[in-house]
Amino acid sequence: MPFAHLKTPLLITLTCLWMTGCSTVKQDTSTEHPAAGIGDPICWSQLPNWHEDTALQAIPALESQCPRLGKQSEWSNFCEALTNHTPIDEEGIRQLLENHFVPHRINGNNGNNRGLFTGYYEPTLNGSYQRSDRYHYPLYQRPPSMLQLELGSRFPDLKNQRVRGLLKGNKVVPFYDRATIDGANKPLAGNEILWVDDADAAFFLHIQGSGRVQLPDGTMVAVGYADQNGQPYVAIGKILIERGELTPQEVSLQTINDWLKSHPKEADELKNHNPSYVFFTLRNDVESGPRGSLNVPLTQERSVAVDRRVIPLGTPLWINTTLPDNTPYQRLMVAQDTGGAINGPIRADIFFGRGNRAEKLAGEMKQKGEIYALIPKESSKSAESAECK
Repeated sequence: MPFAHLKTPLLITLTCLWMTGCSTVKQDTSTEHPAAGIGDPICWSQLPNWHEDTALQAIPALESQCPRLGKQSEWSNFCEALTNHTPIDEEGIRQLLENHFVPHRINGNNGNNRGLFTGYYEPTLNGSYQRSDRYHYPLYQRPPSMLQLELGSRFPDLKNQRVRGLLKGNKVVPFYDRATIDGANKPLAGNEILWVDDADAAFFLHIQGSGRVQLPDGTMVAVGYADQNGQPYVAIGKILIERGELTPQEVSLQTINDWLKSHPKEADELKNHNPSYVFFTLRNDVESGPRGSLNVPLTQERSVAVDRRVIPLGTPLWINTTLPDNTPYQRLMVAQDTGGAINGPIRADIFFGRGNRAEKLAGEMKQKGEIYALIPKESSKSAESAECK
């Protein structure tokens, strides 16, 4: 998951890998525009092509979160109805949603209601439990020496922030950055859970947040996000743009990977510009999707990573955007993940699943679009619904 692991597994995601910058959440205090975030209720007829989606495909994503969200009063009625009367056709699922939710437009900053959509996927690497001449790039578990600091109660600005440190004598200092961890001294030696055969693939796995690893005997194992070193995420695509190596239009997962392969002597130096480092854990659910921040398996092209400060996890969403080839992409999604680069009211990272198509879409996706949140009717924010005929 986008930094899906943070997304999550932020849950890191491919997101912002190629971007020249990421937005931050800020409330619009202008009287000319509505405040950024979840806006007023609207009519179902105002959702672009609401009746055109194969919404039944979203049922697994909705069902997976009901054991958790169904305990909340605003979700209990919907989850009970979904469990006891699972829709068998498209009209049935739409009617169920219309009976229990109210659509709301997501307002962007400064009145801009079109934001950025990117994508992430679950890659497959080649690896082994034992180090060898072929497999000598480590995937580390969360190191016991890394401290997690909870400072929000003392410093409000650090609430919900990831603060990691290392005890040096009687001082807590920032935890090792990427260059140090992968450097000659190997400070985390002994914390390896797997070894892989491609350093660049391991780097991109850190960005995706989870993946699968095929062992020499053909066995497939899965790894998920365990933690992150607390260092800031820096997009190496931005570095390549600044150096004139790629244009903003050219940057994608694929072009960045091609650059790394064609510049092996410079690859480590470039990757070290991103000090963020992800630690992994072995997952039991190899065949199901990786788990996002909501701790439910992600559903291909139905789960999405969002900024949870704006959109509560578990919220059904209607997205209106396009794919990289400009094909309209309007569908029901569920906010089930977060990501280090997913910041702002209209910002989403789509989980495209696994395989060649997923990799291609995740690598190229950087489209503009709209988001609409479906809020439970029992929620106080949706008590006053729109006047709809």
